[in-house]
Amino acid sequence: MSRVWAGEGRVVVVTGGGGGIGSEFARQVAARGATLALVDLRSHAADAVAATLPGAGHSVVTGDLTSRVEVDRVLAEIEATHGRIDVLVNCMGMTSAERFDERSVESIDRELTVNLNAPLMLTRLAIPLLRAAPDPRVITVVSLGAIFPLGETPIYTASKYGLRGAMLSIALDLRDKGITVSSVLPSATDTRMLRQEALDGGNAFQFQDPPQTAEHVAATMVKLLDKPKLEAFPKPSESWLVRAALLMPNALPRLMPLFRGKGERGQARYIADLRRRGLITDDGELVEENPA
Repeated sequence: MSRVWAGEGRVVVVTGGGGGIGSEFARQVAARGATLALVDLRSHAADAVAATLPGAGHSVVTGDLTSRVEVDRVLAEIEATHGRIDVLVNCMGMTSAERFDERSVESIDRELTVNLNAPLMLTRLAIPLLRAAPDPRVITVVSLGAIFPLGETPIYTASKYGLRGAMLSIALDLRDKGITVSSVLPSATDTRMLRQEALDGGNAFQFQDPPQTAEHVAATMVKLLDKPKLEAFPKPSESWLVRAALLMPNALPRLMPLFRGKGERGQARYIADLRRRGLITDDGELVEENPA
């Protein structure tokens, strides 16, 4: 039976807290009374989000979560300020439009480190602070790309395939130890990362339909607090479509061209919409939005 998760007095740590999905989730749980610790490499972005949150006691922690030393420092700061972690949200991530046969080995390693190694390291090292909470939770933002291979972004796909598998395994391991682990698998979401990917000529397949809002994805994550489960899909119909397509993986080379044209047109419409919204400069650069 589902119940409304009571945020009052709960400490929620959100990595990538200055980004689109992380900031929207922070606002929604802060409205329920939770105290937020926003972790982001961009302190100015996290500070701006924290200033918009209802309630009091929120904090911002700046750190590079790909570094073990930095992760230890971030967790020590959270412990000193808040004492425990009731909910850990892994929301940091990156992608690149560079094609596999052209990009550097160093860039491949960086993307795998950010998307896969960092959330696993943070989750592992946060276990003591999670165990200090009465009902500890972990929610990880994965991607629909963890199910369906994205030809133009294979390293992103690899990292999300790995992250999905790891979080499913961790969930099974920790559930009898008192820690609930869930993942959300969104499709294309209107965030700064997607906007940059669209401008850089990234994966057009994901623009079959207009991107969903970060608010919608965040609301799906909040539902996981009310009714925990291993995985949730903000757009369930899309998840069934891609899972059905993968029943015949050898057919993908024939199927993908059927969708490419629609995706490219959708990508062009999305870029035009970004221009209309004033999110792209005349020079073709992204405009930093005010998170207020």
